[in-house]
Amino acid sequence: MAIGPGFRQQQRQSQKLAMTQRLQQSIQMLQFNVEELRDFLTQKALENPLIDVDTNWNANHASLTAAQNMPSHDDFIERVSTSNQHSLFEYLLDQIHLTMRDTPLRKIVLHLIEYVDVNGYLKVDEQQVMTDMQATPIELLDAITLLQQLDPPGVGARNLQEALMLQTENDDAAPNLAYIILEENFDALVNRQWEKLAKQYRVELADISSVYDYVRTLSPTPGAAVGQETTGYIFPDLVVTNRQGKLALKTASMAQPVVKFQGNYYQQMNQHSDREVTEYLKEKKSEYEWIASSLQQREATIFRVGTVIIERQADFFLEKQTTLKPLLLRDVAQQLQVHESTISRSINGKYIQTDFGMFELKRFFTKAVSKRPTDGELVSADSIQHRIVTLINQENKEKPLSDQKIVQILKTENIELSRRTVAKYRENLNIPSSSKRKQYLKTE
Repeated sequence: MAIGPGFRQQQRQSQKLAMTQRLQQSIQMLQFNVEELRDFLTQKALENPLIDVDTNWNANHASLTAAQNMPSHDDFIERVSTSNQHSLFEYLLDQIHLTMRDTPLRKIVLHLIEYVDVNGYLKVDEQQVMTDMQATPIELLDAITLLQQLDPPGVGARNLQEALMLQTENDDAAPNLAYIILEENFDALVNRQWEKLAKQYRVELADISSVYDYVRTLSPTPGAAVGQETTGYIFPDLVVTNRQGKLALKTASMAQPVVKFQGNYYQQMNQHSDREVTEYLKEKKSEYEWIASSLQQREATIFRVGTVIIERQADFFLEKQTTLKPLLLRDVAQQLQVHESTISRSINGKYIQTDFGMFELKRFFTKAVSKRPTDGELVSADSIQHRIVTLINQENKEKPLSDQKIVQILKTENIELSRRTVAKYRENLNIPSSSKRKQYLKTE
């Protein structure tokens, strides 16, 4: 074949990894958490008669911990009893039917709850409601009042101010001035015009400060907590124990699903001389062997990653310190001689159970953000944030530490950070600025 000018034939040889379906599924199995893995294997068992899956789950076993930690039987019962929560609408509907007589006013309340959003706020055109329900302004006001008396406190509010007032009204422990200040001087309180408020109500600045601190404990979204799905069970992949200063790591096998081969069924079907049956059994047996092998590889990979984490963060697991050392995905990948993406998949949704709680493996990875000039030791973001929290907890509340002052204190501890970095960490920790942390203490 003739080749045009400027073109020539060239033969090249290259190697490429073919991403087969099984390879893709092996990668998925590594990325799955225990619950996702169980669902995946259950589906495979439905498709393959030679596979039997034992989920091997015992809800009373100590290795199965809900949320961060669930030390007592009472906690477990509480979690079960709240696992079937209704939506906010259903919750309000139940209360109306249980507490209100069948009257025209109740019909208006039933109509109103259709306009309560997920945060508990009443978002409705009141004039339209009066038209639709043929209600007078007084009847509408009475209906809204009845709605606002339902649980949770603050539901049915039409704005943030009203939501806070309703919660304060329902709280016997609220400061005496809280409700009236919210009602009469909401903007002044929010804008921290405390001297003006103290003068108006003839109280000390500390009294206004305590009202402000109380209001901050209230929920701006009173209905959001109702109807949310409760945190499901967390299935640990690894368990680490501390025995007289020595750490031991093992796989949480009691929580892992187990794949079993249906040998009797295989022997029975293998007696058939039908070629299609023979090929079918061969294919399904091969799939079982691949799944069993992939499960072993998954377990071994997670265990190897956990081993490195235990070695690098030993002081944390020995409870010698609460902060973490710098550790990157790249560090573990290089030590285990695998790709970073493998480490990422190995820690995704995976948990380790310790003697003092349950932790996600991702938690143990934190980058170094500073180096001590004296000894060259790397300092992790986790340890710096912990130090910032400690400094702020110990500060003089009447003269809180500014970000620049924190920078200067850290510098004396050989930690070099910019003011902007300190401010970013403070914000990540949900700690207000120094001006908003200032408190006025009562004089004796």
